[in-house]
Amino acid sequence: MPNALAREKSPYLLQHADNPVDWLPWGEAAFARARAEQKPIFLSIGYSTCHWCHVMAHESFEDAAIAAILNAHFIAIKVDREERPDVDKVYMAYVQAMTGHGGWPLSAWLTPELKPFYGGTYFPPEDRGGRAGFPKILEAIARGWRDEREKLVAEGERVIATLREHHEGGGGKEPGAAEIALAEAAGAAFEKGFEHFYESFDPTNGGFGGAPKFPRASNLNFLFRIAALQGLGSEMGAEAVRLATATLRAMARGGLHDVIGGGYHRYSVDEAWFVPHFEKMLYDQAQIAINALEARQATGDERFAWMARDIFDYVARDLTSPAGGFHTAEDADSLVAHGKPEHAEGAFYVWTAADLRAALGDDARFFIAHFGVEENGNVSAGLDPQGEFRGKNILAQRRSLAETARQFSLTAEQANDRLLAALERLRATRAARPRPLLDDKILTANNGLMISALARGHQVLGDAAYLTAAIRAAGFVERELHDPSRGVLFRGWREGRGAAEGFAEDYAYFIQGLLDLHEASLDARWLRWADQLQTRMDELFCDPERGGYFNSAAGDASIVLRLKEDYDGAEPAPSSVAAMNLLRLDALLPDPVRRARGRGVIEAFRAQWSRAPHAMPQMLCAVELALESPRHVVIAGDPAREDFRALVAVIHESLGPRRALLAATGDGDQAWLAARAPWIAEMKPLGGRATAYVCEDFACQAPVTSPVELRRLLWPATSPEEGA
Repeated sequence: MPNALAREKSPYLLQHADNPVDWLPWGEAAFARARAEQKPIFLSIGYSTCHWCHVMAHESFEDAAIAAILNAHFIAIKVDREERPDVDKVYMAYVQAMTGHGGWPLSAWLTPELKPFYGGTYFPPEDRGGRAGFPKILEAIARGWRDEREKLVAEGERVIATLREHHEGGGGKEPGAAEIALAEAAGAAFEKGFEHFYESFDPTNGGFGGAPKFPRASNLNFLFRIAALQGLGSEMGAEAVRLATATLRAMARGGLHDVIGGGYHRYSVDEAWFVPHFEKMLYDQAQIAINALEARQATGDERFAWMARDIFDYVARDLTSPAGGFHTAEDADSLVAHGKPEHAEGAFYVWTAADLRAALGDDARFFIAHFGVEENGNVSAGLDPQGEFRGKNILAQRRSLAETARQFSLTAEQANDRLLAALERLRATRAARPRPLLDDKILTANNGLMISALARGHQVLGDAAYLTAAIRAAGFVERELHDPSRGVLFRGWREGRGAAEGFAEDYAYFIQGLLDLHEASLDARWLRWADQLQTRMDELFCDPERGGYFNSAAGDASIVLRLKEDYDGAEPAPSSVAAMNLLRLDALLPDPVRRARGRGVIEAFRAQWSRAPHAMPQMLCAVELALESPRHVVIAGDPAREDFRALVAVIHESLGPRRALLAATGDGDQAWLAARAPWIAEMKPLGGRATAYVCEDFACQAPVTSPVELRRLLWPATSPEEGA
């Protein structure tokens, strides 16, 4: 008989609806039962595409004997971290403080008052490798609750007090460093951060450090900002670009990249980006696409344009809802074959040599050579502890296409055509396999990230389809996840809007998306909405005393500790993105309160980014706008005309200092902008032609009307000489 999760909408919770565990969703009904029965809570947090969550579910939560222990001694609560990131972050902070590491599934034991006293991540179903198995841990905690409850309750109180003391300041200023100017502190942090990435760079495989390797996009964002600030031709700038682009190329060559279907898997278990955990997350696609676009701007190399297009094609095909919003993720695991009950990680993605010969015929030798396919499989036993890939091959480019072309006596063009044709045939073959589960939740935060990526894709690559997709997604959020009467966002949608209102990350990422969408479309509608949402975010999440943003709004009694994220991980900290949003808004719609708040957010986390710049590289990206004079480019004219679009395209040709982009269209939008930025009121086209005004610190150079003239103003080091 299904448990209480059967009434939920979350794909992750529904995966556990038929467990023999008497799961309850997070909420007052579960808390009241724990208080009434005076039982501790077992809290399990994960997400629908998490491989190790599936493993623990199959091993423990589907086991009747283990379920009996849980049901007898605990109130079992299951949480989807993507629905309730606020809950996840509280108990993840506890597990990380207790064990020194974190991850999912997250397992925590709480008092009926929701205070944690023990926790970990994955637990095996039996004693293994010197570690106690899950049933033994459950029985020990049950005895402890029966015999020494006071100690466990006291531990829960102590833990919360310690975490509150650690997190309450949101980072704070470095002790004794209050007198150091922001510019000086930031300069030292940029240098220290660059040194960290330079020294930890893997020259053989790309990326930073050893296994496992994650595509942490904020690392590359930081390196590209160094290049932009130092200059692409400077020694440090060129080196920063080298580190970032070598990492992107290695990711694209490796098994992390789904060469057949496009997009990138979550992370690689080895140092060479070869064996991934196969889940595909929307937030990774969005951020990697932006990294690729900045690499294209920094180098002019079309391979990075291809990398971004590959991601956009995947998202359009497999992660876009009919209504225009973007789904959350695809699973790592899938059925090994139709009609069979067995699941395996990567089953949808891996190939035997025989599979490839059957699908490709005469082209198989070419493809097998290019991707290092082996008859007995190309995954070593050391990288396959569960034996799931025995006899199978993960497709990773083992040589350049030029080398493969030489081996088969082909021209580069012939080799490329053959490769593309083979990939198309394999895509059709793979489509007949059982697909991984699609987590079809539509989350405001992740949609904000994808809107940013598509808007930037339109700017850099000039493809109008990307702008159309971004506008459709923003429209979906406007219709389904925004309450205009209260000005609030909601967290997610699946078969209707979810009950949870948006968290700080939803506001921060979505406001960023709207700002990027405004600069890509030059439609002030999106800027107006961003302006309104930033005001609401400040009201709900800002810490007016210490600066920065709490993850959750005040007033939820189930959140025992309001935290401020101080680490830019797989997704950047909300405060890091909000600092940039505030300063961008101030540049577009001057507001000294916003500017002061943006600088205040940066100062609030100074201790963290000064001590460990690599912990908050995205926050450091905001420092540029806090320290530099405002830079603007205003294009006056009709955005629908080709001469207007030609000027806009010049702005995105290369990587450089951040410039706020506005349109003077001579209509109501320009009047609205001029009410906030009076200097834009008189800007107009000259001689009937679209005209660019390039300004710094509110002083403008002589207006220009041709792309050549604008290029000379923006990119003097790379512009051709007159008459060249």
